[in-house]
Amino acid sequence: MDRTVDAKSVTPGSARAWLLAARPATLTAAFVPVLVGTAVAHATGGVRVGAALAALFGAFMLQITSNFANDVFDHEKGADTSERIGPTRAVQSGLLTPAQMRAGMAVTIALALLAGAYLAWIAGWVVVAIGVASILSAVAYTGGPYPLGYHGLGELFVMIFFGFVAVSGTVFVQTGAVPALAWLAALPVGAIATAVLVVNNVRDRETDVKAGKRTLAVRFGRRAGVIEYAALLAIAYAAPVAAVLWLGRAPWALLPLATLPIALRLARTLATTEGRPLNDCLAGTAKLLLLWGALFAIGLGAR
Repeated sequence: MDRTVDAKSVTPGSARAWLLAARPATLTAAFVPVLVGTAVAHATGGVRVGAALAALFGAFMLQITSNFANDVFDHEKGADTSERIGPTRAVQSGLLTPAQMRAGMAVTIALALLAGAYLAWIAGWVVVAIGVASILSAVAYTGGPYPLGYHGLGELFVMIFFGFVAVSGTVFVQTGAVPALAWLAALPVGAIATAVLVVNNVRDRETDVKAGKRTLAVRFGRRAGVIEYAALLAIAYAAPVAAVLWLGRAPWALLPLATLPIALRLARTLATTEGRPLNDCLAGTAKLLLLWGALFAIGLGAR
């Protein structure tokens, strides 16, 4: 989702080093659930702009928190080494120290809490529980005594938090309810976000084995990762059809099906490519998430 950068071209501790650590390209995974959730809110009860913007800001801060945590904890656990074939990581390449990265995490968590406090004020204290769980998940993905990503739970938690929690939570803070359309819309968003992680895990499985990172791709092999990726995309493309046939949405909800050729090309790339070229598949899947989500949001808003 982010491109490899020559660390020698970046000054340690600089603003560019922090930007690299924040991984701006990954923010599509935070943006799309809020976009789709807001489209659902518009279709079912009305949009609250302030709540939508606060949800988006909070989602960005949580995503950056997760990126900072991943950067420092993967380095300390030995998952990010000189053998890494993925994009540049700030701590591993010496651009930021572990202490600096932890301080950055504290700042982004504090900012996420500010957004959460506003949302709790307008939507109730259930938002507090959602926010605390989201923060803990962002850090615990690679940190803590039982890092989720190291025990094959990464896909499950991405599906939960980038799909059901993010989409349905966005709808809830704007409408005070979570209709059936919100749950249905959360499924494909979470599925494609999870597919991004699957590419990452298939690409990194050899170095993950050395670091003791037991992702599903490590546990069950490359072929299982390819099948998982295809299944997630199948779920994503079945959802708009279900929205039309089951929930009675207008045929405009089928707009995301226009991206199916892109999805098929990406699935073929994952099935036939190894190593560094999978960075392009990773970036392509993130772009697919953005395009799919934008088209679905447009489709839900059309009459």
